[in-house]
Amino acid sequence: MHRWLGLLALAPLASFAAVIAVNEPWVRPASAGESTDVFMELAVSETATLIDVRTPVAPRVMLAQGAQRRAPPFALQLAAQQPLLMRERATRIVLGSVQRTLKRGDRVALTLVLRYADGTTQDVEVDAEVRRRSPSQDHRVHRH
Repeated sequence: MHRWLGLLALAPLASFAAVIAVNEPWVRPASAGESTDVFMELAVSETATLIDVRTPVAPRVMLAQGAQRRAPPFALQLAAQQPLLMRERATRIVLGSVQRTLKRGDRVALTLVLRYADGTTQDVEVDAEVRRRSPSQDHRVHRH
């Protein structure tokens, strides 16, 4: 009990990071050497900028917005409390020249790098499943 009181007393002095919510992250299947897209819903509690994405499965990562693609550093503004839905033919992450075949059910580790107005950065680890469509789409397709 006394240990908890000590931690609670220090809590107001600690610096708290923003709350990040990543929902339904998924990656399209791809053969080795091909490019593929990453989709998710991303929300932040404080305004931030997505400046980079890293993954061990691809040497190149780009941010696509419609037909336009940009390599890091990006400058994708994320408004506080306004989820961004990454989807086909809109804003999404592109993995260029994947180093291994990504088949349904595989997992892909991603690191999203966010920068805040005060200049601090935060790495957000994401575990995305390789699938043909989003989990929400699967739910709608399989309803009877």
